[in-house]
Order: sequence, then structure tokens, then C-alpha cells
Amino acid sequence: MIPTKGYAVQDAKTDLAPWNFERRELGPHDVQFDIQFCGVCHSDLHQIKDDWGGAIYPMVPGHEIVGKVVKVGSHVKKFKVGDLAGTGCLVDSCRTCENCKEGLEQFCLKGRTDTYNALGQDGVTPTYGGYSDTIVVHEDFVLHISDKLPLAAVAPLLCAGITTYSPLRHWKVGKGHKLAVLGLGGLGHMAVKFGVAFGAEVTVLSTSTNKEADARKLGAHNFIVTKDEKQLASVAGSFDFILDTVSAPHDLNLYLSLLRVNGVHICVGVPPTPYEIQAFSLIGGRRSLAGSLIGGLPETQEMLDYCAEHGIVSEIEMIDIKNVHEAYDRMTKGDVRYRFVIDMATL
Repeated sequence: MIPTKGYAVQDAKTDLAPWNFERRELGPHDVQFDIQFCGVCHSDLHQIKDDWGGAIYPMVPGHEIVGKVVKVGSHVKKFKVGDLAGTGCLVDSCRTCENCKEGLEQFCLKGRTDTYNALGQDGVTPTYGGYSDTIVVHEDFVLHISDKLPLAAVAPLLCAGITTYSPLRHWKVGKGHKLAVLGLGGLGHMAVKFGVAFGAEVTVLSTSTNKEADARKLGAHNFIVTKDEKQLASVAGSFDFILDTVSAPHDLNLYLSLLRVNGVHICVGVPPTPYEIQAFSLIGGRRSLAGSLIGGLPETQEMLDYCAEHGIVSEIEMIDIKNVHEAYDRMTKGDVRYRFVIDMATL
């Protein structure tokens, strides 16, 4: 077994604290890489607090993981020692179901294995995430990272990046489309970058008037303050797509009214309470309400390659791991521009 240092919670009521544990020894197809940076996702906070139920403790969060390969299994063909590598939200799946065979491992019909707070495909072994100094992952779930980009700023691409890239690609958002990005946070700022890169006319919808300058700096063409009724009225029935990144309760009926006929509202945020949808919000304009969950391994690699080619990374604020709870507090208040990343050298 491989001795590993990390930060873990022991139950839903305790804070993250140093915790030593063991990773498995490398199998023939495994890759071990030492973690240099790990992004802080809002879901990390939800998971450690068991907001979604089913928490497995002790829990080591973190699924935006990048670092350098230090060891490979005897049959590994995709990586060598010294390569930059990353792992996102998934570390395994059944590999045999229809969805897995199509590169949609996130929708594995037999149950995907998340990077942390999950059980392996054996149904017994718990997974531990990236708030740690090293990780062992099957090579099929390790991603190549380009050295053209700052490594720390690449880390959030493995969740925030693919979560927004995937739906924009699936719905073929691009030139000639009007795209609204609802919420300008960790997910939203990446949605703006991708939407602009794909050629869409991008409008940011936000409750925060003080984010307009940032939105335009990120490339957004327009900015609407959603608390301003006149501004909202000015864009009624005008968008082809709305990419909804908001994780707080909000009225979908209001935003559905901003879509054109045949428009699509795509949810990637996860509010704590169920949506309430009025039928006429949909049938009144033949509108669609859809959702999207990260991306499979092929698409995630495609996204990373696209970012390397076009110089796209996350806007980040680096933190020491001992300050992670302060970061959570600030993240909850929306006080981050736009993703916290832990420097794992501070572990």
C-alpha cells in the first residue's frame, strides 16, 4: 500500500483536518501521480456536509486534480513517468454498458465510480479525492495535461470546465446563437469563455451588478441584472439557449420566458430544493428544459486539448489547504473570482 497524506472529514459535523491513509499499490494498468493542485468545487462542501445524502466517512474531497506522473503499471501505454496528468470527477465505470462504450462514462448504467465519496466497482473499496498528496487511478481515467497552460489554472477545467463545455458541444451552440449564462461563478465564468470561443453572442444574467466588468473582461457581449425588471423585459423571448449554473433556489419560469420559441434551458447547477415548473412556461414557446452532467473521458480530453490550443484556463485564487474552510465560506457568499485552487505543496 502507498502511504498518503490528506485532509478529511470524519463525519458531517466536523471540519476537514489532516488524515493519513493508504492508496492501493499499482496494478498493471494504474498510474500514480503526485498531486500539485486541486480545485475547490461547491460540491465538495455539499458532500462533506452530507447535503445530498449517502456520505461515506472518512471523506477526502477533491475532483479537480492535476500533477505529475511518478509511477506507472507494467502494462500502461498512455503515460510515462514525468508526464503531466489530471483526474476529474470519475475514476472508474463498468466499461461494458452501452453508455460506457460510447464514451459517456458519467452515465454508466451499472454505476460510475466517483473520485471521492464513492465505492469502487467492487462495491466495497471507498474512493478518496484530491485533497491529498498522491493518487492512483486506472490509466483510462487519467487525462493528458498540456504544458502550454499554467497547471494550477487547468485544475478547475476537470469539473467546472467540462461541466460547461459538454452541454455547449452537445447542443452545438455556436455562431448565430444567442446564449445566456445564468450566474457568473466557477461554472458560469467558464461557460462565458467557451460560449465566446464557440462564436455565440453571450449575455450574462446575474443578480450582482458588480460583476459586469468581469463579465465583459471574460468576453461577454451583454450583461443583464436579473433584479432589474426593465432589463429583464428587454431580453424576453430573445435567447436560443440559457446555460443555468446557479446552485441556489431560483424561479425557472422567469428564465424560461427569456427563451425564443424552441429555446433550451440547460441546468448544470444543483439547487438544494426541487424546481417548480409551470406547464405553460414550456408549452407556450415549445421550449425545452434539459440537464447535463460533466462529460465522459473522451470529451474531457477533447476539452483539455481545445483549451490548450486556444489558451483557455480558469480564473483562480490560490489557497493554502489550511484555509479551505475560509474558502468554503467565501465561496458560499460568492466571494471568489472565480475558482479556489489548493496548492498541495502546503499540505
